[in-house]
Amino acid sequence: MNTQTIKADILLLTTAILWGFGFVAQKAGMEHVGPFTYNGLRFALGSLCLLPVVLFTNGRKPAKSARMPNTEGRTLFWGGGLLGLILFSGVSLQQLGLMTTTAGKAGFITGLYVVMVPLLGLFWRQKVQLGTWIGAILAVAGLYLLSITREFTVSTGDLLVLVGAVFWAMHVLFVGWLSPRVDALKLALVQYTACSLLSLVTAAATETFGLSAIIAATVPILYGGGVSVGIAYTLQVVAQRHAPAAHAAILLSLETAFAALGGWLLLQETLSARALLGCTLMLAGMLCSQLSNYLFRGRRAAYAAPTPTCREPKASMSRSEN
Repeated sequence: MNTQTIKADILLLTTAILWGFGFVAQKAGMEHVGPFTYNGLRFALGSLCLLPVVLFTNGRKPAKSARMPNTEGRTLFWGGGLLGLILFSGVSLQQLGLMTTTAGKAGFITGLYVVMVPLLGLFWRQKVQLGTWIGAILAVAGLYLLSITREFTVSTGDLLVLVGAVFWAMHVLFVGWLSPRVDALKLALVQYTACSLLSLVTAAATETFGLSAIIAATVPILYGGGVSVGIAYTLQVVAQRHAPAAHAAILLSLETAFAALGGWLLLQETLSARALLGCTLMLAGMLCSQLSNYLFRGRRAAYAAPTPTCREPKASMSRSEN
């Protein structure tokens, strides 16, 4: 393994840690402000963090290529707006779910979008690998142990996060379709801005908040927007230029484990032995689904495949996707 690959792996692991602990920040933020207010502010901050990166990369392009054709501009506007709406739906359901479920459980349930993406791809007649089906079975078994009680009931929070995972999977599929047509960083900026505006409008209509509440939630907002969205996204973009696909799949999937770790360390959340077994099966299912090309097509094919991602607008499942 060369030095460049090791550095990329370290950055990807850092990204997974930052994203995982982001679930803790999301839950902590709602001790002071409502879910839509929190999302609106953190994605506004994330957009501001991403803006200098977009301007910097655009400035380094040749003057001719830096100018955006009219067709690309329209695609970026409407496509980014649609992605922003899907993103808004996913993060809103996730945030509402976090009001009644733990950060650790939310992290694992959200991670199921990794398995959902290739299954939803069946509607586009995409071929599903054997590893994906095995991963789906493991993930469903894990979800049962994690969220379904012995009385066959499920909490409202877990259900909301699960529905939100469907929107994350849809988001990944649309990103895979749009990313070859527009600049990925600009697409991320447009969708984050749209998500922020939709969240703030909804917050204004449904929530009450004051400056003192926002100030009290400053740390979770700064983490959720500046670190989880701004810094972690940038690290991922940089790292995945040099990281093998199999490495990225494994390291980014660890986001779910770090969400559980963060909930235990900072929020004193605990999971029963049954729930821990469910989390283990879900993580195994996610990895099996992500690594299906690597496991069933051979090492060379997997390393040549598109790099899978967890949140990157260029994603494809490959995030051909997330």
